[in-house]
Amino acid sequence: MIFRTPYPVGVALLFLCCLCCNVVTAQEPDSTILCHTTHSTLYGIGASYQQDTYLSPLQYKGMQVNILHETQRRISWFKGRLSRQSLFQVNFTGTSSPADNADYLGGQVHYDHAWLYNWPLSQRWHLMAGPEVGGMLGVLYNTRNGNNPAQALANIHLGVSAGAIFRFHLWRRDFGLRYHADLSLFSAMFSPQYGQSYYELFSLGNYDHNICLTHPFNARRWRNQLTLDIPGKRRTFRIGGFLDIQESHVHDIRHSDYTIGFVFGWVRHLSIHKSKRTVPEGFIM
Repeated sequence: MIFRTPYPVGVALLFLCCLCCNVVTAQEPDSTILCHTTHSTLYGIGASYQQDTYLSPLQYKGMQVNILHETQRRISWFKGRLSRQSLFQVNFTGTSSPADNADYLGGQVHYDHAWLYNWPLSQRWHLMAGPEVGGMLGVLYNTRNGNNPAQALANIHLGVSAGAIFRFHLWRRDFGLRYHADLSLFSAMFSPQYGQSYYELFSLGNYDHNICLTHPFNARRWRNQLTLDIPGKRRTFRIGGFLDIQESHVHDIRHSDYTIGFVFGWVRHLSIHKSKRTVPEGFIM
């Protein structure tokens, strides 16, 4: 299976959000601003396709399970239009070679923090976009390799985050359809040279430009989620799908990790009266 990163789609989404800044938005009535916080915990499972030419030239196929916790908190800057978003995600993967005689066992921990500017176009439509910083730590282990059986994964990155929310009324309940994307642009990542062993690197201290700067043409991550919020009595149930693309090509080592799957979980909304200021009508994350 060959994947091509739909990179222009992410750029187009951000461009659309910027254009919406000039669109007529809802009026700002005199009301008490609320410190609104949204917490969501999602569990995901999906098909995973992995390749790391430092360990093997083959593409491995299998499954990934993950947990994602997201917090969005509105702050008072820019008349209440700015919100902070934090994402904490843990992935576990198990994939097998085409001949089914070797396996990859892997795990990753991601943390991202974004500052999102919000455009509440109406009571139904809501757009958001802003800069994002984050980092990742992980490992990929090949059960068949004798020398260099594992590959360490680590980076800190700068990117953008964007999303859109459409709210609609059905069966006397308020539902929410939400799309969110996180796209990394520049990073400082760890990578051994092709053929360089970890024994040479750590025991002998043979450093060979193993921390390298990347750009969108040689390394990127594009995380997408399309979810539906179904209101309940006390909490909101969230269900949907995700597509997670990670790829890099540095030091003659090609690494790719593509996962597509299903997510489900719960959402909690907390609102606290903070101060008397005008806020955009229809502002709900």
